Amino acid sequence: MAVRVRFAPSPTGRLHVGNIYIALHNWLYARKAGGEFLLRLDDTDRERSTEDFANGIKADLEWLGLKWDLFDRQSRRLSIYDEAAERLREGRRLYPCYESAEELGLKRKVQLGQGKPPIYDRAALKLSDADRAKLEAEGRRPHWRFKLEPRNIAWNDLIRGPQQVDEASQSDPVLIREDGSYLYTLCSVVDDIEFGITQVIRGADHGFSNTATQIQIFEALGAAAPTFAHLPLLVDAAGEGLSKRLGSLSVGQMREDGLEPMAISAYLAKIGTGDPIAPARALADLLPDHDLSRFGKSSPRFDPGELKHLNAKLLHHLPFEEARSHLTALGLGDIDPAVWDVARANVEKVEDVAVWQSVVKGPVKPAIADAAFAAKAAELLPPEPWNAETWSAWTNAVKTATGRKGKELFMPLRQALTASDHGPELKLLLPLIGRERALKRLKGETA
Repeated sequence: MAVRVRFAPSPTGRLHVGNIYIALHNWLYARKAGGEFLLRLDDTDRERSTEDFANGIKADLEWLGLKWDLFDRQSRRLSIYDEAAERLREGRRLYPCYESAEELGLKRKVQLGQGKPPIYDRAALKLSDADRAKLEAEGRRPHWRFKLEPRNIAWNDLIRGPQQVDEASQSDPVLIREDGSYLYTLCSVVDDIEFGITQVIRGADHGFSNTATQIQIFEALGAAAPTFAHLPLLVDAAGEGLSKRLGSLSVGQMREDGLEPMAISAYLAKIGTGDPIAPARALADLLPDHDLSRFGKSSPRFDPGELKHLNAKLLHHLPFEEARSHLTALGLGDIDPAVWDVARANVEKVEDVAVWQSVVKGPVKPAIADAAFAAKAAELLPPEPWNAETWSAWTNAVKTATGRKGKELFMPLRQALTASDHGPELKLLLPLIGRERALKRLKGETA
């Protein structure tokens, strides 16, 4: 069977790093197998789902390069869920319950007080037709539960290995709310059947009891369950979950922070696998090593500092032609390719190159601590044309004339020429600055 996977976010917010982590591994799995990647918007939450968020999710995935082959949204598929629910009713696997949230809470409290697990007692199954009619006449509307079979459900997880859950220890899950709206559990199973999903790759936060329940729903609807893979959850550098920090880790924020999409993908593709984290120029470069079995069970630590370092390493080797579109999008379309080639080893994000463009083109107010030394260096500036050997020839002449060497020689020259204590190699930068600007800066003039 051809591989088909899905990424199914809810359009109740923008994508964050945890979402990208799941989307990326689904996309890589599909592409490596020559299969298909489905984007499905789980938008049955009518109050919180918005079209702005839906469009934002698409835009974020496109920016990351995670193009989808198929697209759908649950809000367009309600009639299909109606049909599935009716089949479950006919098979006596879906039954109406009338307890209020307060009544269910009281039941759980009593069970816990007696040292029992808070499992739904299936009291609704004992109601007669007359009982149900009376409750509905009082204005009660049922929610609908799926009747679990009390048996072990086993499967082989692509990451966690053999798993099993004793369903006798689980409550019958609610699949339909009192207002008739469907919960994720049913819609997801029905969609996975209808779209022929072969592997469900998701986070371990979904829980293995949820997986076991869904397997029973697959079976009750006459379908074989897909293969499951539960990725370990990301935590921060302190080992805490990322849930409280998702605002700062949204795709939009990372984009504003100047992170490259390939730096994000290269990082998320490797953390948790034990493989070395290294820059990648394209998503295709990540395919050969992608293997879900390389993941451990422990939660990978997402370190923003490590990601920024990887971003810088990526930029250090990024050709100008590949950086051009990024620069143009940032309003930096006039950056000189030669400046990019010289400065890219000294930038952490693309827009940092604008600093070195201004150093080359001016104006720069030089920092001169010793005017006499700077004046002597100005006298010794060689005539143009200049090349990568000019810096060495010039500084040797200044060294001979002044007796200075090492930092005492080089730092004042750097400060005068760039107004900075650090930056690209001056043997490469000096020819771009040119003799006219260099001469003026050594004389203390803004140029």
